[in-house]
Amino acid sequence: MKLETVLYEVIDGVAVVTLNRPDAMNAWTPQLSDELNLAMGTADDDDNVRAVVVTGAGKAFCAGADLSGGEEGFKGGTAGAQPGKRLLPYKVRKPVIAAINGHAVGVGITYPLLCDIRIASDTAKIQFAMVRRGVIPELGSHVLLPRIIGFAKAADLLLTGRLRVGAEAKEWGVVSEVIPAEQVLPRAMEIARDIAVNTAPVSSAIAKQLMWRGLTMPVDEMIQEEGRLLNHVIAGPDSGEGVRAFFERREPQWSMKVSSDMPLARD
Repeated sequence: MKLETVLYEVIDGVAVVTLNRPDAMNAWTPQLSDELNLAMGTADDDDNVRAVVVTGAGKAFCAGADLSGGEEGFKGGTAGAQPGKRLLPYKVRKPVIAAINGHAVGVGITYPLLCDIRIASDTAKIQFAMVRRGVIPELGSHVLLPRIIGFAKAADLLLTGRLRVGAEAKEWGVVSEVIPAEQVLPRAMEIARDIAVNTAPVSSAIAKQLMWRGLTMPVDEMIQEEGRLLNHVIAGPDSGEGVRAFFERREPQWSMKVSSDMPLARD
């Protein structure tokens, strides 16, 4: 995997994916989008990766679409020639944490909505600015944001395009935590490392899958699916290991792998 606009490294079981156009405030381009999807696909395939953190280089997370060439910046590109699996964060079978270290505008905030946990700088400017540019929000934000923060608040953000700062985003529920910018990435890494050590890979992957499927699944169907998948993990070795590690007050040594032990989802 050769990346030019994204950095990718694995640290202690955590894949750190960094938008790397700091001179342009990590403005979104078709190349950046494709490379980001490739990085997510790579993390999904690697059993040594237990969690993913996505952040931005420099002072911004992502300032939105790169409009340096005018409205052409709104047009999506096609996948590059480089081979590899491409995924959005909600499809990755590991928890994905958005470390919003600075300004997040347009796609710079709709993309983090596809992540599982969002941590932001208390001074970051956050704006669903699309309607003020003659376009509309994308990446499922019309489904996700109302479910995350409620319809009325989502309408305020999506229909007005007004700017909010990180502290307001926390108050509204867009992000789960706001802290000084220099602490955002270390805090995200702390959470990701805890996941990497203390949560069973397959159990975590199933829980994530069920949460995202739950956006459209009826409760009675979910109860049935939870029962089926609970039986799967109980039959595996990690359930016994988790109990033993708890009573022996040690870190668990998980043996089940997402690549080989993940049950198939029902249609």
